[in-house]
Amino acid sequence: MSCPDCDGELAVFAVPEPLEAHAPEGALTVGLCADCLGLHPTEVPPSEGESRPLADALPEGDAGAAVALLVGMLDSLALNRAGIVDCVEFAERSGTDVHLTLDRLQRAATEPHFDVARRQSQLDAFL
Repeated sequence: MSCPDCDGELAVFAVPEPLEAHAPEGALTVGLCADCLGLHPTEVPPSEGESRPLADALPEGDAGAAVALLVGMLDSLALNRAGIVDCVEFAERSGTDVHLTLDRLQRAATEPHFDVARRQSQLDAFL
């Protein structure tokens, strides 16, 4: 599946039940664009065993979904503060180093729609 904004390839994740309230449009699956880091609701289930975009940057499964949802909310820290905190805590409980993952995403994305490094420093300030 491709990104509706830039035509990049989407890394698709099933949204974990505790984070469903933070999914765009209440979607049960979401796709994070490998190029622009845009998050989009999808109806395509995540594929098992196939290579996926951002595989080197994002963890698999629920932890990957939590980070994808987090990235989708980073464009508006003030409005999404509670959701961001929920996603960070969920990912960390799943054993994911969120800051390292954001660093990897910054290097992997070719044209992110926001300044990942700047948002990461702002994220540090309120976590």
